[in-house]
Amino acid sequence: MDRHESTIMSVARGGGFTEDGRPGKLIGGSWKRCLEDYGLDPAQIAVDVLTQRELTEHRDHIGEVIDIARAEMENLAAQIAGSGYALLLTNAEGVILSHQAEPALESNFRQAGLWDGADWSESRQGTNGIGTALIERRAVTVHCNDHFATRHTSLSCSAAPIHAPAGELLGVLDASSVQCEDSRASQMHTVALVSMSARLIEKCVFLNTYRDETVLRFHGRPEFVNLVHDGMLAVNGEGRVVAADDSAAMQLGHDDRDALVGKEISQFFDVTPSLLAQRVSEGNLTVWPIREVRRGRRYFACVRAPGRSTAGGRSAASTGRGSRLSARGGRRETDRPTLDDLQGQDPRMAFNVRCARRVVDKGVQLMIHGETGTGKEAFARAVHEAGARAEQPFVAVNCAAIPESLIESELFGYKAGAFTGARRDGMRGKILQSSGGTLFLDEIGDMPVELQTRLLRVLEEREVVPLGSEVAVPVDLNLISATHAPLKTMLADGRFREDLYYRLNGITLTLPPVRERADRDALLRAILADEAGEETVEMDEAAVGALMAYHWPGNIREMRNVLRTAVALCDEGVIRLADLPGDIGEMSGLALPVSAEQAAADTNGQTPPVAANPLECAERDAVMRALQQNRWNITNTARQLAMSRNTLYRKMKKHDIALSSGR
Repeated sequence: MDRHESTIMSVARGGGFTEDGRPGKLIGGSWKRCLEDYGLDPAQIAVDVLTQRELTEHRDHIGEVIDIARAEMENLAAQIAGSGYALLLTNAEGVILSHQAEPALESNFRQAGLWDGADWSESRQGTNGIGTALIERRAVTVHCNDHFATRHTSLSCSAAPIHAPAGELLGVLDASSVQCEDSRASQMHTVALVSMSARLIEKCVFLNTYRDETVLRFHGRPEFVNLVHDGMLAVNGEGRVVAADDSAAMQLGHDDRDALVGKEISQFFDVTPSLLAQRVSEGNLTVWPIREVRRGRRYFACVRAPGRSTAGGRSAASTGRGSRLSARGGRRETDRPTLDDLQGQDPRMAFNVRCARRVVDKGVQLMIHGETGTGKEAFARAVHEAGARAEQPFVAVNCAAIPESLIESELFGYKAGAFTGARRDGMRGKILQSSGGTLFLDEIGDMPVELQTRLLRVLEEREVVPLGSEVAVPVDLNLISATHAPLKTMLADGRFREDLYYRLNGITLTLPPVRERADRDALLRAILADEAGEETVEMDEAAVGALMAYHWPGNIREMRNVLRTAVALCDEGVIRLADLPGDIGEMSGLALPVSAEQAAADTNGQTPPVAANPLECAERDAVMRALQQNRWNITNTARQLAMSRNTLYRKMKKHDIALSSGR
């Protein structure tokens, strides 16, 4: 008996656990099932593969789900390209129905049994990502020696279950690698991505299942409406709830979604069938505030009109990817700020706007400099819309947000078959997509030097050659760039090409940080009015003092997020110090008065709901455990968790952890 088999036998008998809990109760429990319930031998397991006819029957049973899932698998595959993982979709029996793998690695995955038609149920293959996720009904990572079968110990699998609208299991989405090189901790990112994609698939399945009903989507924070963690209620023409998802049940304080089904929507929110019909007529992108009836909590909502499907899982409104909703009192994204709006009452911004107006349409290259969150993209878009190209595309690319391996194909595009994993029909890059309009390159200082050379050539020759092609394509390019990095220092270090710098730097406009703006008070009140929408919301003196004293490291972006949350939290239309994040009161020198009684009152004496996502639960548990170990000392806790005090305060607020609960 080898060491792996000996460990399995020891753990299954109730011993063999290490001090840190590994292999852990989940894996230990699965090993015990494999031995006692399934009668498996870790050294004698082979992969069972269905016949083509049997596989077709399994696929036909959930064909619509496969179509939706494949679209999301394409999105996920793009995020993990080059990492050596294959994506696998199974049904509720653990049979692989579809996969996506890099062509160069397909033979490796086939040899490991990770292929269409293979049965990866726990009763057949022992402990593994797919089968164990089906049994546990939650996201799991089964890494290397966690596997029961000796032949699978080279695999690393992260899997998440997919549920139907009524709660039954539909299958599993899994990301597996055949080379077990990374650490167990490194799999947290993979399982997070897989869990997110599984939730998005569930959203699309829900919307497709109830395509003939009005779907109300809601969340306590407006920016989360139409995203993966919002709640969904399918409502018929009589105003009765015919279906709900787990997030809806959780947010409304119910353990089971069945508690919502069959009841009138007016029992949960101050919403009537006629109001829903009115909102449907106003358009699906309208977000408006609603009030929960039972506890009086404020939420934000939008509706999906009946008769709309989410074919192929590509609807931005259904998946939340690329959905750019505005939370400003229900306004649409098209109500973007103009140059006049952005100017405010600050002399430096007035200078920037005056210069921008003079150079727009003059062929002068504009570079925008400013700290993160000062509104560089908003300013660039306003310049675009102030010029003759306003009706043409505005294409924004954040060079810091795209993996270095993908920047080249994102910018320049590629022809069909240009490289392994390329789309069958190729892809037009962002440069060609912006032709005739404006290309905005944010954080251009993060562009790799070799790509800077290609960009310079495009600027000079006004044509682009996609990857894998030898034919140059003419482009009508108008470029605005932005950075927070000191490009002149990067020139000296050789990290930025000098010739490209002078080609881009026709004129540089610096957006002042919020702490230096002369109109900070007016800016604060303007954003508050924007976030409050049709409601009248004021700030008391202490809150104003704290907000004015705060140094706003995140600038306008942070200010908007803080006020958006405060508007949602405040009572009687007045924002008080207790409605603001703890770090604002602390850093401004003002104490944040949150008592245990207030914390209890804010939740009506109930434990605040925690996101259903297991990673969210794990994060909350980790923060709570660290706080308790450090006797609720924020500085020591932040040091232990390797994060700043500000980040720790944000995570505490995110998970409804009040300092008063530990004091």
